[in-house]
Amino acid sequence: MILWLCLCWGFSPSAGQPDSELMARYLEEQLLADYSIVEQVARRVPRQAKFLQRLETRPRMSEFHVRSTIISRYAFTTVSCTMVNSGSEAREAVFEMQIPAAAFISNFTMSIGNKTYYGEVTGKEKRNSSDDKERHKKPLNSTEGRENGYETFKASVFIPRKMQARFTLHYEELLQRRLGKYEYTVSIRPRQLVGRLRVEVNILENSGIVSLEVPPLRNSKQKGNGKAEGDGSPPPSTVIGHTKTLAKVTFNPSVVEQTRIARNGILGDFIIRYDVNRELSVGDVQILNGYFVHYFAPTDLPPLPKNVVFVLDSSASMVGTKLKQTKEALFTILQDLRPEDHFNIIGFSNRIKVWQQDRLVPVTPNNIRDAKKYIHNMSPTGGTNINGALQTGAKLLNDYIAQNDIDARSVSLIIFLTDGRPTVGETQSSKILSNTKDAIRDKFCLFTIGIGNDVDHKLLERMALENCGMTRLFQEDEDAASHLKGFYDEIGTPLLSDIRVDYPEDDVEQVTQNFFPNYFNGSEIIIAGKLINRTSDKLHVEVTASNSKKYILLKTDVAIDLPSRNDIRGVPGLEDGKGDNNYIERAWSYLTIKELLNSRLRSDDSQEKDSLMEKAKSMALAYNFVTPFTVLKMKEAGLHSELSQEEFISPSTDGIGEKLQSLQGHKAPPGIRREQDKQRIKISKTSADGDPHFVIDFPASKFSVCFNIDGEPGDILRLVSDHKESGVTVNGQLIGAPAPPNGHKKHRTYFSTITILSNKPERSYLEITPRRVILDDGERLVLSCGRSAVVRSRSLEVSISAYSNITVTIRDSISFVILIHHYKKPAPYQRNHLGFYISNSKGLSSDSHGLLGQFLNHEVKLLQESLNKHQEAGQNRTEVLKANPTNTLKVKGRLVPVVWKQRRIYNGQQEVNCWFAKNNADKLIDGSYKDYLASHPFDTGTSFGTINSL
Repeated sequence: MILWLCLCWGFSPSAGQPDSELMARYLEEQLLADYSIVEQVARRVPRQAKFLQRLETRPRMSEFHVRSTIISRYAFTTVSCTMVNSGSEAREAVFEMQIPAAAFISNFTMSIGNKTYYGEVTGKEKRNSSDDKERHKKPLNSTEGRENGYETFKASVFIPRKMQARFTLHYEELLQRRLGKYEYTVSIRPRQLVGRLRVEVNILENSGIVSLEVPPLRNSKQKGNGKAEGDGSPPPSTVIGHTKTLAKVTFNPSVVEQTRIARNGILGDFIIRYDVNRELSVGDVQILNGYFVHYFAPTDLPPLPKNVVFVLDSSASMVGTKLKQTKEALFTILQDLRPEDHFNIIGFSNRIKVWQQDRLVPVTPNNIRDAKKYIHNMSPTGGTNINGALQTGAKLLNDYIAQNDIDARSVSLIIFLTDGRPTVGETQSSKILSNTKDAIRDKFCLFTIGIGNDVDHKLLERMALENCGMTRLFQEDEDAASHLKGFYDEIGTPLLSDIRVDYPEDDVEQVTQNFFPNYFNGSEIIIAGKLINRTSDKLHVEVTASNSKKYILLKTDVAIDLPSRNDIRGVPGLEDGKGDNNYIERAWSYLTIKELLNSRLRSDDSQEKDSLMEKAKSMALAYNFVTPFTVLKMKEAGLHSELSQEEFISPSTDGIGEKLQSLQGHKAPPGIRREQDKQRIKISKTSADGDPHFVIDFPASKFSVCFNIDGEPGDILRLVSDHKESGVTVNGQLIGAPAPPNGHKKHRTYFSTITILSNKPERSYLEITPRRVILDDGERLVLSCGRSAVVRSRSLEVSISAYSNITVTIRDSISFVILIHHYKKPAPYQRNHLGFYISNSKGLSSDSHGLLGQFLNHEVKLLQESLNKHQEAGQNRTEVLKANPTNTLKVKGRLVPVVWKQRRIYNGQQEVNCWFAKNNADKLIDGSYKDYLASHPFDTGTSFGTINSL
């Protein structure tokens, strides 16, 4: 019997060596002769029979290569695969690739022997189902195996014997920022061991790459039996290298390494996560070839309060793992609620149960404990009344908003979770959508979550789109608890509300969504458009938003002529890109098509839907994108004719792109545009600037007085002290610099920091340096001095003119202007510093003090006898003052000798004539200048108690 088996297989009955040689010969054909594997496989004769049988019935994959280029978050991916038919007859080869649902296929080519076929994107026409069945005897369904966030592209072809076929697929996507990271994912599931397997990802981010990580391969039961590394390290053979703006990641596993991951060739998802450098400003605006894309993702903002209602499916279908994982996720989510949040829970099946009737409760330890008990006791039973549950949740939230004095800038939302379709109450999707929209009335957002394969994902998706939310779908046997928690983390920390981005109407056109109801921590707002006036050298950008108790206006001008920054030609690693050079234009087209598809999905008007479809189709054809309204048809290169039926090629793209990703934004109503503030800032002469030089203007006396303070580096000077009355204090901290050559001073000093404190009606403070402004009124906000911005709270407004000045207005009756002095090439004795000017002092009391504040409500007299003594007939007052260099001022009963001087200031007059008091303003100011030293920048007290008696 043993001899007969050996003869049937054509092997010698010797000690098993032919088995090893046969396997080695197969591996050598793929350049894979690794004898450690050969020896292992050779010992397992029963499995060899099945293995060799498979080799005879399907072509083998000799190469699987993925190359991706990511430029400013826009990813171009090319997948190439080579299959070899070494058999004695034609065999069917199936190329299958999972791509992100948000991606658009842009090209597909196929070479079989000496013939090349290319894909042409054409408009999709309504087809007769019977004709379609006749045309494709064995059609492949792209929706088979659809997974959360992915869709499958398939193409099949019969390869003649002893020949090979090469498939090349191109697709594009705009990466979305979630939880503070951009995630690029490529599916590696060739379903067999591959001789040459390589993934190469090149990233270019001009704003700078601040973090980059490659986690272990991600897998699930649907995606194969591969094991992910448990230590969090990158997959084996991964090489990571990057500079400040460029990164290159390669994954090139040998057959041995592939075998250790998954013997079935289903390795999993190769993932790259990264983030870019950013600051709180208008964001990153990139312009190239007449198109722009604007990325807005501010950081370091305090979270807004939330009013949230959790609506949870507890029908019978949730029995087992689904309900258990939902409870686990909710326990963690409840623990993450903040003290300023309010919440409630609704469980629904055929009955609807509200945890706390007619109210939302604050987040307290007792309420969290009771909520966990309520969730723990939920049991699966009955049907699924989706409409009733949403109506109850919307009424609960609407009543709470109407009947309570909630924070005007708090964020209200419903988080809705189900695993099925409506079976109780209203079951028509159109009615549920209409009822939900009428109940919410644009007052808050709805976020939907679907678990399992039975859920009506189109219903959930449209409900979220129509009500400014997002949707997520999770597979039943995935780790739903971690997915639910991850989704909540995306929306659990709102930072801004009512975000609006404006550009001059005469400068731009075809701008994508520019109004967004909410901005969540770790996400990103993206706007794109076309430039009308390409001859202009700049683009004005304004961002308005609400943040906690503040209204924020950010403004800047972006240079349009930036070829050296945004042109990628010649960048190492990006030489092969073709469409890559127009990445901003393609990002605009991508966003525009997504917006049209979302608008069509939300619309109930048939004519509007047709119009939106035609617009989306036209743009998709112009940019060669496969969408729900376009299809990929294969033609032979050079012949421009569709493939003959005998070729049995059926690239399946139906449904690719049908799963839309909510961009959570809406087009701002036309005709509404914020007027730009063109008022010039008025600056008085009363100031402290330079080394530092003090000037006090006395309008009634028609002259000015000036003095110097020769302080020490590190000294903090009280400039305005009115803490007890108006609640305002201004302190300035000095920084030192060497004295100029041949000067009389031992060193120079400048203001490096100005601190403004106000405690009425509520406490707040500003800390200003030449580089940044920190505003803290219970919530900390950091602004760059290099970006124009306006921030308003109840009693305070801060307006920044980039690299120029900062205007601080308190209760509309007190205004200070801080000038920013930057040196491009500073001399050794120069330092970047600040100048302090008082613009409006009406709100300061008569008891205000400080080096400047003590003079705001007092007049200084120039002695008349000094004037009469020198005045001659025909001379006016000014001529007498100039001719007499020494005079006397009378200040609060004190006589102060002064000299006539010209002093340089920066309020637009450049120079001012003034009477100069020597010796650190001796006798001019109350006490000595050392009495005006504060102990720290936030010191609001006085350092000497004789002020009021002077």
